[in-house]
Amino acid sequence: MKKLLVILSLCLAVVSLRADDSKPPVRFAIIGLVHDHAGGFIPRLKGREDVQLAGIVEPDTEVAQRAVKRFHLDPNIIFPSLEALLAHTNIQAVATFTTTFAHRGVVEECARRGIHVVMMEKPMAVNMEHARAIAKAAKAGSIQIIVNYETTWYPGNQEAYRMVHDEDAIGDLRKIVAHDGHPGPIEIGCSKTFTDWLTDPVLNGGGALVDFGCYGADLVTWLMDNQRPTSVLCVTQHIKPDMYPKVEDEATVMMIYPKAQAILQPSWNWPYNRKDMEIYGKSGYIIIPKSDELRILKGRGPETETTVAPVTGPNADSVSYLAAVARGEIQPSGLSSLGVNMIVTEILDAAKKSAATGRRVDLPEKAGY
Repeated sequence: MKKLLVILSLCLAVVSLRADDSKPPVRFAIIGLVHDHAGGFIPRLKGREDVQLAGIVEPDTEVAQRAVKRFHLDPNIIFPSLEALLAHTNIQAVATFTTTFAHRGVVEECARRGIHVVMMEKPMAVNMEHARAIAKAAKAGSIQIIVNYETTWYPGNQEAYRMVHDEDAIGDLRKIVAHDGHPGPIEIGCSKTFTDWLTDPVLNGGGALVDFGCYGADLVTWLMDNQRPTSVLCVTQHIKPDMYPKVEDEATVMMIYPKAQAILQPSWNWPYNRKDMEIYGKSGYIIIPKSDELRILKGRGPETETTVAPVTGPNADSVSYLAAVARGEIQPSGLSSLGVNMIVTEILDAAKKSAATGRRVDLPEKAGY
């Protein structure tokens, strides 16, 4: 009898797998190619059966032609506008690689046209005005918003969250320190197309503060269970004004909570690329020096080190997540969600105001969004 049950269980598993395999791919479009992160996203589509790239919208023909050559794309899938693309094919979702300033327009247009999911590269918006407009359009069109951060898919971050919230491994959180950045976008060889808008205070909303401060603000908000800080204090610097005359290249942000603090250190002056974090609780700490590594101390025990296995399923990577949301299998949550990223934008706006005035900015008791 037991053997029969095992055989039946295996058969059901095989049927389930075949059913999953039979799902048609999610047809989606890429809007914009001016963000260099598109160069990492497009190659990940190769060999995938859960998604199908139906078209790319890029009005700049020179940028589009470079992408066609670099990624060996069919030039017939390039369109000058979303309207032109939709005249040729239908899509369920879009992945956005425009300027941050353009995110609002993309969401508003997709919401009007009933495109179910819009995924955009971090940060979500250049300011709270744009963030509120994005939230309003998403609600009016009943569409889903995904904000894509590289750090969302780090298995180390996912495991740290589990330990903090499911195991209570280090007690109540007291201090979180996030280090994010690199030697500078020009220094590391970002394209001129990218750096032209990344170093523009209007199109990017700021410099290093926005570019890398959003990572830490996102992770901290997630770890703090969507709690908003009571106040924000920020200092910025122009260490390389000859290279970045319009925006800051150095920032330190302090976020104050009733029983905790968080420090963000976004910078275009780190001597190496980094996206690491330290989480300190009442009775221990979790340090995440690399995407898949943890250093853990609990109570009075010794520090231990562990390598975390890759994440599977929808949380494995941005493409899997996009497909799962488009199919209605999951709702955007946590690091990728609209709610968390409204708070992220509020924090960044407060940080910019604090840096400009030299004063602490106290956040209102209620969010107002």
